[in-house]
Amino acid sequence: MVRADEDFVERVLALVEAVPRGRVTTYGAIADVVGSGPRLVGNVMARHGAGVPWWRVVRADGSLPPSHHDEARQRYLEEGTPLRRSGVAVDIVAAFWQPGD
Repeated sequence: MVRADEDFVERVLALVEAVPRGRVTTYGAIADVVGSGPRLVGNVMARHGAGVPWWRVVRADGSLPPSHHDEARQRYLEEGTPLRRSGVAVDIVAAFWQPGD
């Protein structure tokens, strides 16, 4: 497994902190900005993301890993993040925020 250096970790976390309340971005969108792949961004989030609004980073389909679903859903409701009709994933079209904008 590739490990990210400190500068890379800080760049990823800074982008996550920039995501506005009620909006989300994807692992892939962050990866595009920092010049990596979404798996490495996911690795950074898993290891270092507890102190940033991690629930604002979702898979391309608007979902989160099941282990984080309940807490993330509560945060989405508090922030007014648009959800799909099912209520189990973010409405990625309505909620997407492009890093770097």
